[in-house]
This record gives sequence, structure tokens and C-alpha cells, in this order.
Amino acid sequence: MTAPTTETLLSRAAAERMYELMLTTKLADDQAREETKAGRLQAAFYPVRGLEAVCAALGEVLRADDQLVSTYRNLGDALAKGVSLRAIMAELYGRLDGVSKGKGGSMHLHDTTVGFMTTTGIVGSGLPITLGLGLGAQLDGSDRVVVVTFGDGATSIGAAHEALNLAVLWQLPILFLCQNNQWGEHTPIAEYAGSTDLRARAEAYGMAAHRVDGFDLFATLDCLRDAVASVRAGGGPVFVEAMTYRLTGHTGTADFSYVPADELAAAMARDPAPVFRAWLVESGALSEGEANAVAHRAESAVADAFAFAQASPLPGPDELWTDVFATDLINWEER
Repeated sequence: MTAPTTETLLSRAAAERMYELMLTTKLADDQAREETKAGRLQAAFYPVRGLEAVCAALGEVLRADDQLVSTYRNLGDALAKGVSLRAIMAELYGRLDGVSKGKGGSMHLHDTTVGFMTTTGIVGSGLPITLGLGLGAQLDGSDRVVVVTFGDGATSIGAAHEALNLAVLWQLPILFLCQNNQWGEHTPIAEYAGSTDLRARAEAYGMAAHRVDGFDLFATLDCLRDAVASVRAGGGPVFVEAMTYRLTGHTGTADFSYVPADELAAAMARDPAPVFRAWLVESGALSEGEANAVAHRAESAVADAFAFAQASPLPGPDELWTDVFATDLINWEER
């Protein structure tokens, strides 16, 4: 991990906050996969292991009124934007206390009260959705930033290219954040992409684009802070390709023995949360006891969230007819 620059020099509170978020994400992800494999959590779950540093850095640079659109691999993004871990887990279990009252499952989390606008199970579909949010911010004269996260596979979808093109043409306030874990489901990136430099695809549309080591928290924090500042100042859309590696299978139960052992071992040696904890203690930013206290809070939060979710009631038949149609329609004649 690179040493922090002047821009990323962290307060003690920020360091603790990011370590806690990274560790909570890791522990909740581990527990969700265990529950899925055991059959107690009977839903598709898409792990986020490997993305923890990117998510923590993103959460640190966004304002409360900024908006985020994510994918089905969304646990870290949701926590970074401030969504309740209890409500996330209840949604995974299909319970009434979930963020979508148990109707959406792991693919369809949203909490607009914290700017977590939606997630989608359709690869690449988040990018055009973000165009509407970005256009809304522009028309409102707001300086809020709209962020969309997506995997490397999404950059080969036609809708993604249409979105990149229009965002540049209209100079929309959007940060396109590619969480490149180097696998499209079960296919390595070099076997489905003619060029593995995904940043270059955005540059071809005339957009500022950057590539950063997504396992390096400080480098990612610097990169995202600069990108968000540029977008917020009216500089138009920015594309960031954060290089990571998927540390688990495509889904919570998927076999991933096909992943080259040397590649996986090298990536696991850089597992973001443990590496950041080691840096915090070795640098003197936190004592061993203080790091243990953060870990205890994360473990307690995860245990509490799973217990809450499992105790939450299932939605009743009356829920079939709620939230089906929008009720807060815009009166265009009054605008």
C-alpha cells in the first residue's frame, strides 16, 4: 500500500470509519455466503470480496446528497452510501423489514433517503439509468454528483457505450466507476475483451479517464476524490477504472476452482481489510487494542444484522398490491 499523500492524510476518525466499513463488508459477505451454502439463505447472493477498498474510498468522498446507482454485486456500495446493514440483510432473506420490503432480494436494493437510488440485475443497465439522474441534477442547478458502479463485463454492453457518449455530449455530472474484478461471470477478461484497457474505451468518447489500483486504499481515495471534485465543479463526466480481483466465485455458492491458483493467492495476499489493518497498526495510526475495538464493532454489527433479518416477518399477501405503481407522480403543469 502506498503511503498517504498530503491529500489523503487521514484523520483518526476517517481511518477508523473506512477500516470498519471494509471489515463489516468482508464479514457480512462471508456470513451471507455461508448462509447461502447452508440453505438458510435461499436467494442468489453476489459476493463483493475484493472491492472493499474501492467501496470505502467511495463512501468517504461522496456527500450525503450525492446519488449512487449500483449493480447486483452491491453490498459494499450500499454500506458505503449509508444503507442500514439490518435492512440489507432483511432484504436478502426476503423479509418485511428489508429495504424493498422483501420484494427485491439481493439484486434490488434501494434507499433513496441516503441517495442509494437503485441496483439492477441487468449487466450494464445502471449506466443509462444514471443519465436521467445526472440530467436531473443538471436541470436543478445542483452540484450533487451522480455515481454509477459496474463491473468490467458491463463495458462491453451496447447501452454502456450509449451512456458514455451521451454523458460527454451533455456534460452530465456523472462519475462512471468501473470495479474491474477481471472476471465476467466465469470468463477471464482477456478471453472476452479485445482490449483489456477499459479506461481507453471511455477516453475514446472524449471523457477524462483514470486507472487506479483498487486494492490500494490511499491511491483509490486520491483518485476518486479528484474525480468527484472535477465532476462537482462542472468539468463533465469522469471514468475511473479501479483494478481489483474477485476473491470468491461469481455467486455465493459458485465453484471457482477454475481461477488460476497463483493469481488468486497473489490477490488474497492483498485482501483490502486485513492489509489496511496491518498498515494502521504498523504506522501507529491505531494501537492493536484500538484496531481490535473496531473489529469487535464490525463483528457485533454483522451478528446483529443477521439475527434481525432472520427474526423479521415475511411479507403478507396484502403486500402484493403495495408499491406496484408510483403514487408521488410529478405534476408537470405546476413545474
